[in-house]
Amino acid sequence: MTIEDSPAPRVLQLYCRIEVAVTDPAALTAQAVAELRAADIDWAREADDLPSAVAELRADQHLALGSVVDIGRIVDDVAGVEFRGGHCWAESGTRREPFGPPDIRP
Repeated sequence: MTIEDSPAPRVLQLYCRIEVAVTDPAALTAQAVAELRAADIDWAREADDLPSAVAELRADQHLALGSVVDIGRIVDDVAGVEFRGGHCWAESGTRREPFGPPDIRP
């Protein structure tokens, strides 16, 4: 039996590290705030309220960037692949090493 003959979906983990430069912090924050305001959130059921959440986004570029990045789109144009979930966050500073599959790490 080959991979192509397999009757069930095979779950794989995709690991990526993406370095970005925030060239316009105000635009990033504005997009994050706009998306938060447009989201269908029942604030009565949340521990936070909208003004507090907006203030958090404006105070933290990491949080703002992580809130607008859509990791599900990374496989949009890949045939035969369905996004099932993931986690994305932002950090500043130099990248943490080592990164990569265990068999090719220095």
